[in-house]
Amino acid sequence: MADSTAGKKKEGLWETVKTIFWALLIAGIFRTLFFQPFWIPSGSMKDTLLIGDFLFVNKMAYGYAAVSCPFSLCPISGRILESAPERGDVVVFRHPTRGVDFIKRVIGLPGDTVQMRNGRLWLNGEEVPTVSAGDFVEIKEQQGPQGLTPRCANDPVQDGGECIKPRFTETLPNGVSHDILNITDGWIADDTPTFTVPEGQYFFMGDNRDNSEDSRFPQQVGGLGFVPAEFLIGRADRIMFSSAGRSLLYFWTWRADRFFKAVE
Repeated sequence: MADSTAGKKKEGLWETVKTIFWALLIAGIFRTLFFQPFWIPSGSMKDTLLIGDFLFVNKMAYGYAAVSCPFSLCPISGRILESAPERGDVVVFRHPTRGVDFIKRVIGLPGDTVQMRNGRLWLNGEEVPTVSAGDFVEIKEQQGPQGLTPRCANDPVQDGGECIKPRFTETLPNGVSHDILNITDGWIADDTPTFTVPEGQYFFMGDNRDNSEDSRFPQQVGGLGFVPAEFLIGRADRIMFSSAGRSLLYFWTWRADRFFKAVE
């Protein structure tokens, strides 16, 4: 009887191990081919994306590259089943020199010229139109697990006070409209040289223009620079969940109005 009981326990343990193995394998395949979870860690994409937004990245949107697999283990050179991103897409990609994942908006396509003049975006020699969209207002307090404190156009603002940033709606040449924020005039990246986007690469910017490390800063000075197509991971289509607190367990900080919200 004892041997029979021990045998059943071993059989039950083996079945558990097999179940866990197949579950992990299926999850790995799903994550590699279809959708990858991504938490928004910083405020560089406000107000489109807020710290604490949780979304799934559509990995089918642009095809697959080495970075499509966890730890970049896919034995792929370049991209397969490639589809080019469109101007205005919000994209998760691997930083070409740091090996960490970033999320920004596609502004410049291969062959484009991109320049900032006095805080305004110019594409291919034409100023991109913007219209005022009121103020973006948030509370001046620590946000997310990192405890980041937002910068405000009306600084100095005490903790708990209203942090205000002027908001504008920018319309790209292909008709895609999105909000951008301005914190201060005359910021370091409000005036740039003219960048010409190389073939097979892309120019990215954050919507929170004065609080974004993006393609306006060349890799030679520690910035992002142009991003080659093989570093694209996928497109951010929809926010699934959002929490304003330092921990996911703080249910009273959940932003129910952002659940299942489309990324525009």
